[in-house]
Formats: sequence, C-alpha cells, structure tokens
Amino acid sequence: MPTSSRRNFLRLAGAAGGGLAFAGGLYPFTAHADPIRPSSVDMVPEGKATTIWYRTPAVEANIIQEALPVGNGRLGALIGCDPADDFVYLTDGSFWTGGRNDTLTDDGQLPYGKDDFGSFGLLAKLRIALPGHSGDAMSDYRRQLDLSNGVVSATYRHRGTRYRREVYISHPDDVVVIRLTGDGKHTGTVSLSGTHDETTSGGNGQLSIAGALGNGLRYAAAVTAASDTGKVRVDGDKIIFVDCHELLIVLCGGTDYSPDATKNYREPATDPLAVARGKVSAAAKVSATQLLNTHVADYQRLYNRFTIDLGKSSPVQRSLDSWSRIAVRYTDKSTPDPELEATYVQYGRYLTITGSRDWLPMNLQGLWVHNNNPDWYADYHTDINVQMNYWLADPAGLGENSHALAKYCVSQLPVWTDVTKRLYNNERNRFRNSTGRIAGWAIAFSTNIYGGSGWVWHPSGNAWLCNSLWRHYEYSQDRDYLELIYPVLKGAAEFWQARLITTTVTDPDGTSREVLIDDSSWSPEHGPDRKGNTYAQELAWELFEEFKVASGTLHRDVELAADLAAMQDKLYMPKVSPKTGWLEEWMSPDNLGETTHRHLSPLIGLYPGDRISADTSPAALLDGVRALLTARGMDSYGWACAWRSLCWSRLKEAEKAYQLYLTILRPSLNNGNGSSANWFDMYSQGSYTIFQIDANLGGSTAALEMILYSRPDVIELLPALPHAWAAKGSVSGVGARGGFEVDLSWRNGKATEATVHSVGGTTTELRAGDFRKRINLKPGKSVTVRIS
Repeated sequence: MPTSSRRNFLRLAGAAGGGLAFAGGLYPFTAHADPIRPSSVDMVPEGKATTIWYRTPAVEANIIQEALPVGNGRLGALIGCDPADDFVYLTDGSFWTGGRNDTLTDDGQLPYGKDDFGSFGLLAKLRIALPGHSGDAMSDYRRQLDLSNGVVSATYRHRGTRYRREVYISHPDDVVVIRLTGDGKHTGTVSLSGTHDETTSGGNGQLSIAGALGNGLRYAAAVTAASDTGKVRVDGDKIIFVDCHELLIVLCGGTDYSPDATKNYREPATDPLAVARGKVSAAAKVSATQLLNTHVADYQRLYNRFTIDLGKSSPVQRSLDSWSRIAVRYTDKSTPDPELEATYVQYGRYLTITGSRDWLPMNLQGLWVHNNNPDWYADYHTDINVQMNYWLADPAGLGENSHALAKYCVSQLPVWTDVTKRLYNNERNRFRNSTGRIAGWAIAFSTNIYGGSGWVWHPSGNAWLCNSLWRHYEYSQDRDYLELIYPVLKGAAEFWQARLITTTVTDPDGTSREVLIDDSSWSPEHGPDRKGNTYAQELAWELFEEFKVASGTLHRDVELAADLAAMQDKLYMPKVSPKTGWLEEWMSPDNLGETTHRHLSPLIGLYPGDRISADTSPAALLDGVRALLTARGMDSYGWACAWRSLCWSRLKEAEKAYQLYLTILRPSLNNGNGSSANWFDMYSQGSYTIFQIDANLGGSTAALEMILYSRPDVIELLPALPHAWAAKGSVSGVGARGGFEVDLSWRNGKATEATVHSVGGTTTELRAGDFRKRINLKPGKSVTVRIS
C-alpha cells in the first residue's frame, strides 16, 4: 500500500483494536488463570430439566443430522454417544483457510473459492472405544441434551450394569470435558486425529496434533485422560484405560488467529500446541465435580435469564423421543404440543449460548461442521443469514451473546475500508458508484475472518450489518456498546452518502420531483440489476435513521448527521405497483423476478425494519405488503419460513405466523427441508441436505415475535398469539427495544399481567389490545401492571 494508505489503515486498525476491549474483547487462544470455582450449583434435576432425547446413539454417517452439539463460543463439537465407539468432531471458530482475497476477478467481483476466499473447517476428531459395549449386551439406552444445565449425556446398561457419560464444553476452562461413570469398570482407548493428514504424537500423558494451513494459520489439539481408579497410560497414538470406575477425558484445540488487522489476523507469540496442552493439563487436575459446577454456573447465568411456558402437553406427547415427537406434531396438525414448541425456543437459546460468546460470531453452521467442505464454505452470508443468526439474542435475554458480531465487524473494519477504497469503484464492477465518489466501507455477499469478501459485491450489506448491530443498542441502551459500533455505522453512512444518485419521478398528481436512489444493485437473490431497488432504499433509510440517533446520543459528527437527514428526506420510498397490487421490488410496476422466491428482500422495511407498521402505515401500503407476502407462499427453506412468520406477526396475522413456525419444526425427510433428528435445520439441496443454523435461531425469534412486539417507544403484548397457545401461558426475561425486559402472563388469549424492567430505558407505552399505559422508569427499576 502507498505510505498514506498504510498510515490510514494502521490508524483504523488501532482504533478497532481499542474498541475490542469492550466487555472483554475477542481473546486470542492463550493460557488463562484458573477460573473461580463455585462451591455448589443448582443443577436442575432429572425429570424437571428441559431436554431433547433419543433411544439410540447417533450414527456417524448421519452425524450432522443426529449428533448433539456442545460449545463454548470458541470451541464446538458434535457428539455421538455410542458406548462402544464414540466420536467427537471438534471445531474452533477461527479454523479457516483463505485470506484477504483482494484480487478482483475479470468482472470486477471477488473470488469465491476454498483457497482464495477460504472455508471454515473441522479441527480434529476424537474417538472413545469401549469394546463389548454394543449389541445384545446393551439395554435401557437414553441419549439427551439437557438444555437446563448445558450437558449432553448418555445412560445405558451393559450386561445389567449401569453406565453414564456426560459431555460439555466449559467456557471458563475452555476445554471439552467427557466424563465416564457408572457402577462398572471402563476399559478401552482414546484416540485423536487431525483432518489434514497430521501425525498424532503421544507423550507426557497426552495425545496431540499440530500443523499449519496453506494460509499460514497454525493450529493444534491435545487430549488427556485421568482416573483415581484403574490405570491410564499413553501407548503410541492412543490413550489406554483399564478398569476405571470413573474416567475424565479433557480435550482442547485452537489456532494462532487474532482479531487484529495490524498483525494480519495472527498472533505470532501464540504456540497453539503449547496452549492446548496447557489447558488440558490444568483442567485434568481439577475434580470432575468442580469442572461440572464451574460449567453449569457459567451456562445457567445466561440460560436462566429467560423462561417460556406455552401450555401443557399430554403424557403421551412427553413419552415420545424428540425425533418422533416432531414427526407426530407435523402429522397430527390439529393437536398442539406446546411444550415441544417452547422447547424449540430454548434449543435456539442453547445454540446461541454455546455458539456465540467472546470469540467469532456464528457462521452459516454456527460452530458445527463435520468435514472440511461445508456448502458455501460455512461463511458469513450478509444478505440475511448472519443477520438472522442474531435476531434471537436480545429478545431471548442473551444480549451479551450478540457482542461477538459487533466485535467481529469492528475487527474487520480496517480491511473492509481499505479494500473498498482500492477496489470497489473499479471500472469492471457493475455495482460501482457511478458518482465516482467512494468513502467508508463495503463488503461482498460473503465474508471471512481475515477481512476478506467473496462472490459479488453487496452494496447494501454494510447497512444491513449495521441494522443488526443497532438492534442490540436499541434493546440495551448501552452507551459503551454504541461507542464500539459507531465507527462501523459512520463508515457505512459515508459509503451511502457517496453512493446515492439523483433521479426524477412523477407523482400520481403529475408533479415531478427529484429523489435519491441506490445505484445499480441486486434484490437478493433474484431478478435483474436495477437502480432504486426497494431492498436498498429501505436499508439506506434505516441506516440514516440509526446514524441520526447515534450522532445525537454521542454528540459527534453533527454536520454529517444533518447532511444524512436531508438525504433521508429525499430518499425514494417504494410504492404499491398499479399492475400487480404488490409492494414494488425493483422501482418498477413490473415484477422482474420469481414470485415465490425464498428471499423477502423488499419487505425488509416491515421486518426487521420499522418504517412499515400495521399501526401507522397507510392501508394501501399495507395491502401491497400483504399481497407480496401472500404471493411468496407459505413454504420454503427454514430460514425463509422464519422470515415469513416474522412478517405475518408484524401484520398481526397470528395463525399464518404460527403455521410457518410449525413448518420450520417439520421433520426433514427424503432430503427435504425441515428439522433433523437433532433439531438442526436442514436446507434441501435435492440429493442431500445441509445444516444452516439461521432457521433454528430465526424460528425461535418468530415464536417470541408472536408474543411481544417492541419498537421505539412501544411495547405491544400478544400482537399475534395463535390459538394453540392462547389458553394460558407466560414468559419472563423477554427483551424489548427501548431498554426494557418484560415478564408477561396471559389467559384465554389476553394478557393479564406484565412486569416491565428497565435495563437502561426510561419511557415507553405498554399496549395490549385496546389497553394503553404510559410507563416512566428510572434505569434499574421495574413496574408491574395488571391488564383488564
């Protein structure tokens, strides 16, 4: 880079690094002090815990559909729980090929391959073998994911003797913990292998692998085992254990990735092998009970912030394993299973807690892949998918789990800005700014962890990422967080200040006026490239609205905010087509794409935006929105059904919103869309299916949107409550925009009582049907309202 550009790059990168200190920052893979150990913990007992469970182990050939996930936000693993031959597939969120990817293709776009753009992948595999624990010798098998305590377990009898194993990934200890207990003795082996032809080394009571990817990323994994009974030893590339009543296995892995652009996203001082070995050695010296207590206390601190009760299910429904239960619910559409539907929400919360902490944000598959060739490289898709991953966090009491996305954007900002200035206005880029001006930052439809973008440029992507970051500020009113994301907001706003172009439109009364529109872009992911697409216009409007508030709150960039406010007033806003009766999508009366397309790009102003509202928008506009949404249909991929459900909730169409929620929960059969046995949402590719986590998280959000709708200055209770949940129910800890949390009870479809807690907000209006009450609170205070 030229000297001046390099200086600006380092300045941006330094500012980004400082911002990452917010709420703990993003930590490289390093040694850490021994965590505080609680003396005891309130484990939710068997029978009262919320679980998903099965009568058989996961089949390794169907790992992505059947294995159960564990994670701590950095490490993720898929667990099979086969007593005779168990598997653990281990990931680290930073285990990525690729790089900055800043060489344009012939058409001015960005490469999108495994080596140039890069791919998320599988770090290592662990196996635990117990010869003889199979076949007719086995009985009473049960495998479960305990959502209340954050632990995967399996229990069974071998020749009449009881055995148990439990698995979790501890955030405080930063290791995978596997504990084998029971009334009998365990004899078997532990083995560890890499996924890139690494050699497994054994010594000092551990097995380990280490290597470097083609992009220079160094990585390693290590495992050890310990027991106070029996014998444990390392023999070549295996750990052998004999006659152990109890066995503790500890696994860890990581990379030398750093969220620091000035270091090219590497930490040279990190030795991943030494760190991994140190972490497993330290954890193995702690008692299994202390490790579990430490993990559960940390997990429950997040999980227990929220409860949901949608009604009672029948004893017959409760007796069904979780795969059978979603199948029965789908085939018997007339019989609600409210506990199942509430558990799906809690499963989404579990995936958020285990998939997003103080490391990188969740990608297309969260933290869970089973090979090194995931579809779309398990990247960060910026035209719905990564955004939907974080729609659930704040409404479900997990606002701090959304920080990972904000810190990621801050860490990538220096490279995004540099690449935009150098490459975006290239004459081969059909999406370039025809104004000739360039400022701020832009991205492509896919991003990686090295500041790189891939596929084609996505000019609206910066505004949509900002919308996702802004959501957490709306829920929290956290000024420190706003300080963190402000450079991201400002850079996106400056990009749009440079990008918008002027055109003339004629109003129905014949009057001509000048308006501002987006330059040539796509309405994801169908139709032609056009100017003034609804998708872009709505996102620009939202971005300018967000920046206006941010600037006023922080008392910064007053002139820029005023300029953007004037531009916002001149933005062309979409109208209803006189030809189709639908909200227009391409600044044209004609529908130029697929009428049933999976994306709802033109409805972004309805959800997640606020410009269009059932309470305030003109009836004609709402009719056009409803017509377009109807045309899109009631069946699609899981994430598309979630988005549809959320839109119908915003229109207060409860039964349609609920029908789509049930469609997400349907079983995935014959490579079809739906939920797999482990409740991962599967995306049909015809001859096979792939896991995408966005639907799990978007679907859970859709359930909460039926119960509470919040927007600036308004909290509305039960806006789209379906008949199936109407008899009696409650939620607690639901986030509401404006800086509030709400506890709510209802009976016979009507809210009976609500407690509003301030987490930073002061004023809002509480609504429930015709009920209206103005609420004024000091931060940290609460008020309970009886609703008649």
